[in-house]
Amino acid sequence: MEGSPSMLDAEAVADLVLLDPLTEESLVQTLQERFRRHDIYTYIGNVVISVNPYQALPIYTPEKVEEYHNCSFFAVKPHIYAIADDAYRSLRDRDRDQCILITGESGAGKTEASKLVMSYVAAVSSKGEEVNKVKEQLLQSNPVLEAFGNAKTVRNDNSSRFGKYMDIEFDFKGEPLGGVISNYLLEKSRIVRHVKGERNFHIFYQLLAGASPQLLQQLKLRQDCGHYGYLNREISSLPGMDDAANFHTMQDAMRVIGFSPAEVTELLEVTAVVLKLGNIQLSSSFQASGMEACSITAPQELREICELIGLDPSRLEQALCTRTVKARDETVLTTLTVPQGYYGRDALAKNIYSRLFDWLVNRINASIQVKSNEQRKVMGVLDIYGFEIFQDNGFEQFIINYCNEKLQQIFILMTLKEEQEEYVREGIQWTPVEFFDNSIICNLIENSTSGILALLDEECLRPGVVNEDTFLTKLNQLLAKHKHYESKETQNARHITDISLPPRCFRIHHYAGKVTYNVTGFIEKNNDLLFRDLSQAMWAARHALLRSLFPEGDPQKVSLKLPPTAGFQFKSSVAMLMKNLYSKNPNYIRCIKPNDTKSAMVFTPELVLAQVRYLGLMENVRVRRAGYAFRQLYGPFLERYKMLNRRTWPRWNGGDREGTEVLLAGLAFPAEELAFGHTKIFIRSPRTLFNLERQRQERVSELATLIQKMFRGWRCRTQYQLMRKSQILISAWFRGHRQKNRYKQIKRSTLVLQAYARGWKSRRLLRELKSQCRRQAAATTIAAHWRGYQARRTYRKYFRSSASTRLANFIYWRLVQRYLLGLAKNLPPLSVTDRTWPQAPYRFLDKTNQELKNIFYHWKCKKYRDQLPPSRRVQLQAKLCASELFKDKKTLYPKSLQQPFRGDYLGLKQNPKYQKLHAVAKDKLVMADTVRKVNRANGKTVPRLLLLTTEHLVLADPKAAQPKTVLSISDIRGVSVTRFSDGFLALHLKEISTVGAKGDFLLVSDHLIELVTRLHQTFEATTGQALPLHITDRFSTHFLKGDVSITVVESPKAGTDGPVCKKKGSNKMEVLVH
Repeated sequence: MEGSPSMLDAEAVADLVLLDPLTEESLVQTLQERFRRHDIYTYIGNVVISVNPYQALPIYTPEKVEEYHNCSFFAVKPHIYAIADDAYRSLRDRDRDQCILITGESGAGKTEASKLVMSYVAAVSSKGEEVNKVKEQLLQSNPVLEAFGNAKTVRNDNSSRFGKYMDIEFDFKGEPLGGVISNYLLEKSRIVRHVKGERNFHIFYQLLAGASPQLLQQLKLRQDCGHYGYLNREISSLPGMDDAANFHTMQDAMRVIGFSPAEVTELLEVTAVVLKLGNIQLSSSFQASGMEACSITAPQELREICELIGLDPSRLEQALCTRTVKARDETVLTTLTVPQGYYGRDALAKNIYSRLFDWLVNRINASIQVKSNEQRKVMGVLDIYGFEIFQDNGFEQFIINYCNEKLQQIFILMTLKEEQEEYVREGIQWTPVEFFDNSIICNLIENSTSGILALLDEECLRPGVVNEDTFLTKLNQLLAKHKHYESKETQNARHITDISLPPRCFRIHHYAGKVTYNVTGFIEKNNDLLFRDLSQAMWAARHALLRSLFPEGDPQKVSLKLPPTAGFQFKSSVAMLMKNLYSKNPNYIRCIKPNDTKSAMVFTPELVLAQVRYLGLMENVRVRRAGYAFRQLYGPFLERYKMLNRRTWPRWNGGDREGTEVLLAGLAFPAEELAFGHTKIFIRSPRTLFNLERQRQERVSELATLIQKMFRGWRCRTQYQLMRKSQILISAWFRGHRQKNRYKQIKRSTLVLQAYARGWKSRRLLRELKSQCRRQAAATTIAAHWRGYQARRTYRKYFRSSASTRLANFIYWRLVQRYLLGLAKNLPPLSVTDRTWPQAPYRFLDKTNQELKNIFYHWKCKKYRDQLPPSRRVQLQAKLCASELFKDKKTLYPKSLQQPFRGDYLGLKQNPKYQKLHAVAKDKLVMADTVRKVNRANGKTVPRLLLLTTEHLVLADPKAAQPKTVLSISDIRGVSVTRFSDGFLALHLKEISTVGAKGDFLLVSDHLIELVTRLHQTFEATTGQALPLHITDRFSTHFLKGDVSITVVESPKAGTDGPVCKKKGSNKMEVLVH
């Protein structure tokens, strides 16, 4: 295997469990040798030790990611990718939540290690548009949090000044869904002060260096870092760090995460407010009562701050220079001294930035957290401060070291104790390793009644004079007998002289060593007090983000209850973190800083040795060496290594444990190297495990060779059969091709022979034909001469007598031919309205020309009629019939030429009222119109509906739509109309009919021409005879009481509405028409 030579190298073993002899010096020497070889990662079992090289190494390429993807943990060289892959596969395949604990000093590379873990998981997880978006958001949270939470320290140019724990959540397929970030103990004191050579948080320098002039003007900032008091009025630029580029990177990251432009602007405005608060200067003055007071020296900065947050400057100035104190029912406004004013200013700046950072983390969580309720798997990554021992250790170091004690407790409980308990559960005998259980130290700090944090909170809440001396006195009283606590007073009581322990200090014996803490500032930092006036001033601002950071400033929600102390908050956060870590399978990355100068590839053994002690690496190695380095369930172990024994390969039919025993019995390992538990196989030395892996790889190689041999044989046989089949096919085609070519050659030869034979026959036939043609030509010539002689003799005798007649006939037919050909070229258009025709060129052709003109016109009309649709043809036939009936006979006829015959003027089909009228006739409708019926008695007219069908004529009442009279077409004997332009007609009926017995009908119609025409056509179609039509001014009608003579007179007295009928006695009627 690739990693085996490095694992077994005596000078630089890759797994410190194999180190012999095991001492602190040999362990550090091994780390130094591997570091010299650029092997910065080392194992202690499944714990990864990472030594910061302070330079970029080519070991994080995509090829390396692929190399460690789905690879056995011990099969390759130690790498952070190996533990990341092992944790990811355990989460994905075994459904076990994971956590990766990254610990070490500041500058040891913890932040970079967490980035590498996240980038590896993002690289090996599934791809997809939504998945890539989630991965990108998780990765882009780092630049944002680093800008606001990291700073340059004397030990590290990019030191995380807060603890970060990120839960990355996956679905059942191992695809990332989102995450949740928790932050712990932001070092907010860095806002107001930091030592020379260090910097404030990166965001301030990035904002000043990378913001555009317009943005700086909007935020009322200058680009000069030396202008700002919180930046120590220094121009602090770091070599190798481009603040402007990092600012743009942070803005891009915010866009990816989902920050809106308004949110980014509000975030930068609050950041600018914190920066400008440091430039507010106070001066001292005395009131008339002699009390000292403070006031703002230069109000310009104050006004700019208030413009940014939308607050009255006087309100903020009053909050900074005075304090409201409530005593019972009274409220007293007291002035502040200059130190108190600066304390309030700095407390406000620290609180604003701390709360802004919490809001930033919550806002990122809102974007990256999982929205769905599906079942999730979790991988936690903890990047938190390492154990710190400085020359002067204060409250921050006390809190940080307490957190590291809790992490060490997790390491002890979940690694060392679990190691021993597993042997007991599996029934494996071994010699227990004695280790230090630091729970006594954790109890010393966090005990709810007598712990240091509880005593500190009690002292902060106690009325009366409270300071660090009273707190230290209480510690000395209650903890004097604790073996892990000491102070100057307890040493004096024990008669111990130790000049290294100052008077105002106490010392705790941590698992990583003794740390002396100076109690100065403990009370103040634990209280973390912010005056209520400042909270209310911030809540009164019109800036939405800043206002939301101070909900307790709402005057309606004023509470006299003191806020929880910083120590209590951190203790609660650590307890929640521990509970979260206990629920997951731990993976450890121990980061080591090789030197204090951040020099590339420089290793300081003394510094590394101190960190080895802090990290408790020796205890971890001892446990691993005393016990069994590898253990696995029988089933997976047998499945992985069963090919090493012929009895277990390829399939074992018995139990997993029996199969494992048979497998290992055939490999001849020493008995002390193996132990068989109830459910697992234990292997003492990793060397034995590596030997197993090496044999497995060799056997896998043999099996692969066998598979390849069988596959190659199959492939060759298949290829041979394919080649043989192809050869047969090619041979068949070749033989066919050769036979075809031979046939073509024979055919060509035969054709040549046939051609020559046919040519010989043709030439012989040609000669015979030529001879015959010559004989025929000679005979023809003789016959021609003879016929010519005969013709000339006949011509002389007969032709001259009739020559003129023959010549005239010839000329006549030539003229007729020329006329007809010219006429064919100049025919008139085919339009039936065009009656033009060319003139005859000769008078003898006039009659012929006229006849041709008539024939052509009738032909055009026939063509036109053939193209007409049936409906149009019927209309034209009706028009033609009307022409035959009324042309030159009735004055009304010319007016009807332009009016189309519609037939149905009532709309029977559309009007449901008239449907029953059509049903009465029970035959096809020909015409429907409104007419006026003349009363036979008095000559008055009444409206009637007239329906003409193929067999009946119906008169109906228009209001009731009921038929009044129904006539059969055969009952009509004739029709009489006038010759004027009126619509008057008389309908003569046969007297033998039922209706005709009552007399003839006198009607007036607006469509007289169409009505009479259609009646004529219908009568002719029904009876086979023409309808008798009389066009006259005087005619006789038959009424019920006798015949009546009707005289039609054209008179101006007639109205335009129609004819006027007047009865003249009993036998006469006069009709006046217009």
